[in-house]
Order: sequence, then structure tokens, then C-alpha cells
Amino acid sequence: MIRASLARTAPSYAGLMAPFAPDSDYPELGALALEPAAAPNSAYAAVRQALRGLGLDADRFGTAEWNPLADLAAPGATIVLKPNFIRHWNPQEGEDVSCVITHGAVLRAAADYAFLAAGAHGRVILAEAPQMDCDWDRIREIAGLDELVATHAAAGRRLEVVDLRREAVRFEDGVIVSRRALPGDPAGYRVVELGDCSFFEGSGLDPARMRGADYDPGPTAEHHRDGRNDYLLSETVLSADLVVNLPKIKTHKKTGVTLSLKNLVGINGDKNWLPHHCVGSSHDGGDEFPNRRLVDRLRSRATEWARPLLQRGRGIALIRFARRAERATRGDDFVRAGNWYGNRTTWRMCLDLNRAFSYSDAKGLHLDAPRPVRRSLHLLDGIVAGENEGPLSPTARPLGAVIASTDPVAADLVAVRLMGFDEDQLPILREAMIERDCPITEVRTADDVEVVEVQADGTEPVSRRLDEIRSSHPFSAHPGWRGRIERRTR
Repeated sequence: MIRASLARTAPSYAGLMAPFAPDSDYPELGALALEPAAAPNSAYAAVRQALRGLGLDADRFGTAEWNPLADLAAPGATIVLKPNFIRHWNPQEGEDVSCVITHGAVLRAAADYAFLAAGAHGRVILAEAPQMDCDWDRIREIAGLDELVATHAAAGRRLEVVDLRREAVRFEDGVIVSRRALPGDPAGYRVVELGDCSFFEGSGLDPARMRGADYDPGPTAEHHRDGRNDYLLSETVLSADLVVNLPKIKTHKKTGVTLSLKNLVGINGDKNWLPHHCVGSSHDGGDEFPNRRLVDRLRSRATEWARPLLQRGRGIALIRFARRAERATRGDDFVRAGNWYGNRTTWRMCLDLNRAFSYSDAKGLHLDAPRPVRRSLHLLDGIVAGENEGPLSPTARPLGAVIASTDPVAADLVAVRLMGFDEDQLPILREAMIERDCPITEVRTADDVEVVEVQADGTEPVSRRLDEIRSSHPFSAHPGWRGRIERRTR
């Protein structure tokens, strides 16, 4: 049985302020010489209970010696914290960014326990590659990262914070109008070649149709043709002894949900190597949109016509005008760019990233290993989750949950059940569980997962079957997935 823990807590971040100190003098934190806060911090307590529910260092829980991450990383280790910092704002009217990104209070708890495990000679690094138009300084402010850095610096420890992107851009009307080079990962990047171990192998998808995150389709096709399936990944992440993956629970336009498996998109050095969809309708070999309507076919052709112009920085004013005109006449309620349940590309890319991550360490890629060589912990922030137009413009959904597991699929299954969705209708989960070479999970069916449910107030854990985890009020799926992934009564 693969264990996942589900910590229930207040479904709100109200009253939490950086540096998000714990509100109790937990005995194990004495070694960190950190002062507890006067204000309540149920988010910190939920992370702590989630680690407890996972059974990490179980015999010493409640004592000054309890060190949950010591089961996963030795003293002197390098531990990377990987949040979801996709972008710094939420365009959804009446909503803020708290349902878009991993909250600073969850990061604070993860950082504290990481330092407890790494010890005086270890390293703790917070690393993320958000969307190209994300303002990193605003993210630091919103998540309270500078306060977290200062808190640990005052105790003689260094929390490193790294923006893994090599480029930032500015959009207007959905068009890139300026670009700015960034330092990127100070440790550099590694090309990981999956070859025929890729989920694209045998898919029938045409590399020439693949489109990535930028205007030039050349790099996307180049790295996924002729038996090649390459990814440019952060060396800081791949060489870490332990990665703590910290997703936000949300719906997603291209994969239905964004959870542990999807969050690894943020370890990339070049997202244009990542296939996001294939040009054309589902009737002619693509997955860009689902029908043969003339308006959608014309839009697709216009987009392809505009790509080389925008790549050279030309025609920007004209294309911006066209985008505004389209929005005025069609609105945003139509399928484009693979934002629907028929997307056959993005889930493969995400599972490729998980395979590359799981079978890489500081020495290289080990696809001949019988099981993953990577140690990871997945801590999902679902205190306030996101539904509807996720991942960029979600509506806040108070959920009051923190989920933990050392298996990404086990963690994601618990989240999907809380959302009221059916994993069998989500290719990113369904396909991950099929037995293959280089597996990224030990989970094959729901019966393989034991869920330990705990409360943030510290009551005793209760063991449950995954089928006992249900949603009292199912999430509203992204419009492109609505009516397709909701869990039915069985």
C-alpha cells in the first residue's frame, strides 16, 4: 500500500502574515531557534500534521528529536522546494492570487522542516520557473519570500531563492511586446534525452504539428522528432538530494487538473521544448480544437501565419488589434490552443517530465533502473484551491486540505477525489498508473492507496480507503473539461 495523508484545516489564509511563524512552540523546532508567532497559523499546523500522517519518523513524533524529513534526506543534504508560482495576479473579477499560487505559510513550514533535516551543513533552495510574464519581485512580495529568507538568516541559515527562467516577457493583448534576459539557474541546465522511453513514443502525434510556449515552433519539433524526446531541465533540481514538490490544487485548461504531476513544468529551462498541443482539429490529426467549424479552422491558420511575424517582432500592432476584435466578437468562451479534454499532447509532456525527474540524479539519467532513483515529497496546498478557469484565472474554492505523499500519483488521487473528479477520465493520472517500463508510481489502482486523515488540531490519525474520500461539493471544471471528468455515482 502507498500512503498519502490528508490534513484537514480551516479553509482560509485569513490573518496569516509573513514570515508565517508557527503559533505553537512545537518541541522539534527548538533546534531551529525560531520564535513562535502570537497569531494563529492553522496552515503551518496542517503541514505538520500532514507529515505526521505520512508516518515520517513516527516513533519520535511529539518529542524534540522528531525530524520528519530525516527519513528522506541525510544531514548535509541539498533540499529543493518547488512551489507553484505560475504568475503574480488573477484576472478573474473579484478574485486574488491566493488560489493561483502556493501560499507562503505552506512554504514556511516546508522550509523549516527542510532545514531541520539538512542541518547546519546542508542547503535549502526554493526554485521555480513561473510563466514568462510573471513578475518575480511581486511573487517574492506576495509569498513573503524575503521575510522567510530574513527569518532563517537571523538564525544563521541561508534560504536560497532562484528564478529558473532564462527570459521574461511582457504581453499586451496576448502578444509579446518585449523580452528581457534573466540569469536563470546558477547551476545551469541539463539536457535529458528520453528517446523511446517517452510517452510520445508510438502516440501518432506529428512533431511538425507540435507547438510549445513561444512563437517559433522549430525548437518544439526539433526536440521531439526522429526518436528524440529531449527536455532542458534545471541542474539545481536534478542534482538535489530531495525535492519537496509544493503544488496548488487547481483545475487546468490542458490537463483537467494541475497537481503534483503537472507542477514539474516549472523545473524547465526552456518551455518551448515542451509540446503543449498539436495544430489542427481532432478530425485531422491535431488536438488544437474539437471540430471542423470554419471559424476555428480560420483562426488556427491565422495563428500559424502570425507566428513567423511575431517571432521577428513584426506586425505586433496589427495582431494586437485582431486579438481585441476577436475578443469583442467571440469573447473567450471557445476552445483554442488545446484547452480541452481532447488534448493528447500536454499530459504526455507532463509524464515525460516526471519520468525525466524520477530517473535523474546528480550523476545523470538512469532509465535502466527498476524504479525511480529520485527521492521526492509532494505537499499539496489545498487550503484555498482553484476551480473553473484554472490554472491562470481560477475562482477561489475554500477546501481546507493539505495532502502529502512520497508518491505523486497517490497524492494526486486524493486531491482528485476531493475535487469530485474521476481519475479514469484524466489521462495525466490514468496513463501514469498503467504498468510500463520506467514507472513513475507504484500505484496501479485505487486499492493501492491508503489515506491517513488527520486534523490540524492534532487529533489522532484515522486510516481510510481512497474510495472513502469524497467531495461534498464537486469543483467546477475548466469549461473545456466540464461534463467530462466529474465523478459519477458508482
